[in-house]
Amino acid sequence: MKHVSRRNFLTTSAAASSVLALSGTAPAFLQQAASDQNSDGRILVVVEMAGGNDGLNTVVPFDNDLYHKARPKLGLSESDILKVQRGIGFHPEMRGFADLLEAGHLAVAQGVGYPNPNRSHFESMDIWHTCQRKGENRSDGWLGRFLEASGGATSSDPAGLHLGHDKQPYALMSRGVRVPSIRSLDEFRLNGSDTEGFREAVKELADARRDDSNDLLGFVQSSTSSAISASERIEAAVGMNSKASASYPSSELAKNLQTISQLILSGLKTPVYYVQIGGFDTHAQQANVHQTLLRAVSESVSTFVNDMIAHGFGERVLCLCFSEFGRRVNENASEGTDHGTAGPMFLAGTQVKAGLIGKHPRLDDLQDGDLKHHTDFRQVYAAVLRDWLSCDAESILKDAFKPIDAIQRA
Repeated sequence: MKHVSRRNFLTTSAAASSVLALSGTAPAFLQQAASDQNSDGRILVVVEMAGGNDGLNTVVPFDNDLYHKARPKLGLSESDILKVQRGIGFHPEMRGFADLLEAGHLAVAQGVGYPNPNRSHFESMDIWHTCQRKGENRSDGWLGRFLEASGGATSSDPAGLHLGHDKQPYALMSRGVRVPSIRSLDEFRLNGSDTEGFREAVKELADARRDDSNDLLGFVQSSTSSAISASERIEAAVGMNSKASASYPSSELAKNLQTISQLILSGLKTPVYYVQIGGFDTHAQQANVHQTLLRAVSESVSTFVNDMIAHGFGERVLCLCFSEFGRRVNENASEGTDHGTAGPMFLAGTQVKAGLIGKHPRLDDLQDGDLKHHTDFRQVYAAVLRDWLSCDAESILKDAFKPIDAIQRA
């Protein structure tokens, strides 16, 4: 076996840590992982629609005269709408969601928001991510608290994964659990001309008697060995493309969801995945941009859900789609919409109670020109935590919220 000095090992380990690119935390992300608290291994995939999705042109009250009066240019006509129930329908580019709904695999929570809404992207997103207002303790996010509450490590698999080029969402932050952010499976792999030699060196040094006085070496030995193990586990998923039953769309969101599919099919026990799609801040010339974004979300999520069903994972996977706020009812002079309040959330999977949940917000009872919410977003989170992830929602959300009736309980 190749001999490697401690100095060379530390140097090579640092390089490997850089290759792994785990949100700046290097191999230390494996210090903690979520336990198998869910006996059936349920998985949550969160899709963040960043920028403030126009819910009024997503779930559309197409036969409401007030809707068309407020939106003479952006209003969608009845002939274009994908009808859901009397007077309500989806944007015409949401065929994927319409098909999921018809199959009984989509729940739509209408009129979701929170009291005293904030129209700042950053502040509102922080509220959604932490379930706390400014001035309250925001040391962690709601999903980070769930992962920490789930218990100790049960495998070398990450507790959660964030996929994409964006900054890691606050929702995954935790004081005790490190969640890696990766851009792609290829970037996560250990590359280099002597990768196999490095793996052997790690194993050699991990098995060697350690000098208790050298805490740094001990840490690097253990954490790098764990990182190698996780890299091997995730690298194996790269070869799972042949198992894909679906042809995914070409959008970045679809590619990230396809990666999640590969990881799930590879046998990873990671319970939480997080992806983002931006561009929903449609202040001007909204129509074309919004339809492209809705098509990407609808096609990507529906393809992913159907892919999971085809491989027998349909009962284990739930997708949650949200945006930090909706848009104002009236279109602006630039044929766009400005920051608003309430909007819809979507839950997709075979275990949802399909259909519309709650009434569409009234257009004849506005607050400062905005829709009034009737469902707190933490009621949706409470349903996900209690009915899907089988945990104490009140302790995670730091308050009691009545869960919406949207998920078949575990």
